[in-house]
Amino acid sequence: MSYRIGSGVDFHQLVDDREFWLGGVKIDHPKGALGHSDADVLLHAICDAMLGAACLGDIGVHFPDTDASLKNIDSKILLQQSMDLIKNAGYRIVNIDSTLCLQAPKIKDYIPQMQQVIAEILSIQITDVSIKATTTEKMGFVGREEGLVAYATILLKKVDGWSFTVES
Repeated sequence: MSYRIGSGVDFHQLVDDREFWLGGVKIDHPKGALGHSDADVLLHAICDAMLGAACLGDIGVHFPDTDASLKNIDSKILLQQSMDLIKNAGYRIVNIDSTLCLQAPKIKDYIPQMQQVIAEILSIQITDVSIKATTTEKMGFVGREEGLVAYATILLKKVDGWSFTVES
């Protein structure tokens, strides 16, 4: 058996008059994350963790912010495409552990919906998707509600019978 661990992190600035997407769920809030896509920090951190664990680069390699076709793209599409890349490399997801750092809004009530969205896209059980949240006790850019951060760790398992080679 071959297991691989990956970690991902994403940061986005919060601005007025932008939809706020987190974990594939639209949340009612006066500010939203600024980015080339819908700026869903949780899904981006998970994509980076997946790609990193499989040694496939990062989200910027596969979905660059210089690509006009990706402007305002739904990050659920990026998550699905990242999943396709790791499946093609012969891996499946064992579990995900993630942490969100944001001062507001409180997201406890949204976590089950986020887990469901992520689990469905990645074809895993909802109990394999851990999402935690914390504030920074009003310290730093997160505490001033200028931005938010997501961290994700993922465990991949090589699917029996699969092998791949890396082309140079």
